[in-house]
Amino acid sequence: MREIDRPVFAAAHADGAFVIDVREPMEYLSGHVPGARLIPMGQLASRAAELPKDRRVYVICASGNRSLAMTDLLQRLGFDAVSVAGGTSGWAADGRPVVTGSTP
Repeated sequence: MREIDRPVFAAAHADGAFVIDVREPMEYLSGHVPGARLIPMGQLASRAAELPKDRRVYVICASGNRSLAMTDLLQRLGFDAVSVAGGTSGWAADGRPVVTGSTP
């Protein structure tokens, strides 16, 4: 499985999911899923050691395109990673909370 829908993600998020946001810092600052850790896609390969190998990693971006590519990378590196369909834009459109202005 490479991608999950937002309701499934929302349930995992409520249970303390490990979430990474692969957008650029300014995008992240403009609004991100609460608790998401910023690791821009250009840094993900070099920072993969920061991710847990013993639990699923949820990957999110703006709409789902970058997160799908980064999910593929993480899966090749041996991580249990899934992309969140619709990304942060879809999350916000669903009426779910976003955090703005936080330092990454």
